[in-house]
Amino acid sequence: MASNRRAFTLAEERPRRGPARWVARGLVLALVAFVALGAWFGGRTLFQSVLGARCQATAAGSSVDFDPDQMSNAATITAIALRRGLPARAATIALATAIQESKLRNIRYGDRDSVGLFQQRPSQGWGTVEQILDPEYSTNKFYDALVKVDDWENGTITVVAQKVQRSAYPEAYADHEQEGRILASSLAGHSPRGVGCRLDDPEGEADVALVGRLLEAEYGLAASGGDGVLTVAAPSDQVAWSIAAWSVAKAVDTGITGVTIGDRSWTRSRESSAWEWRQAQTPSGAREVVLHLT
Repeated sequence: MASNRRAFTLAEERPRRGPARWVARGLVLALVAFVALGAWFGGRTLFQSVLGARCQATAAGSSVDFDPDQMSNAATITAIALRRGLPARAATIALATAIQESKLRNIRYGDRDSVGLFQQRPSQGWGTVEQILDPEYSTNKFYDALVKVDDWENGTITVVAQKVQRSAYPEAYADHEQEGRILASSLAGHSPRGVGCRLDDPEGEADVALVGRLLEAEYGLAASGGDGVLTVAAPSDQVAWSIAAWSVAKAVDTGITGVTIGDRSWTRSRESSAWEWRQAQTPSGAREVVLHLT
């Protein structure tokens, strides 16, 4: 009888295995799954930010990173300043403005009827929506207004940009002046080897016609050649390096796979080597930029 009491007592001391136990287990498993999923997404985001398609501009020992489409738009803004014979200061102001207004993206929305790189408004006489969404048109319109500002070359960016843009937050332009300077210096050719882009392989053949149209529209220059290679003759060493940097920045749009200038070359890749300009196997001629399309 005593042994039966002992068995009964031990049974009472054991924890009851009811529904609460299974609920607890389910909560633990759900928590583990949630943490694992968060780690996976976090790792994926980190992987994409570190190893994904990205462009970098470097000047005077400082660098800035942008997505390829942002760098492509920055290249357009800088090239048009060169074509118009404007100093690097003009490109710096335009780039800082576009970073503030649209983050260098050609967006179709904004405050009221604002659209495009500079968030220009059709209702304020900047042009039609279709025109403003053309980066070359909107950039030229910005410079048209900029050069009409008294002493724009020497004025502070907040004052000058505000006279062009009529922004509600003019002080914000100064926040991006350093980024604008780095982009302008590297994309205008003042800082050779200053632009690199890590890119996926092109989905198809390079668009030779697009390369030619963009060179004409943004530099007023033509390319020659064929069989997967185009050559652009530049009027100066600086412009040659600008075209080289521009070609890298535009590779995401055009499908360019490599650029050679002098004894240096850039090769399209997702690897870290695409940040750099390496020794060219076949150097180009003086002031010649060779674009590889295959």
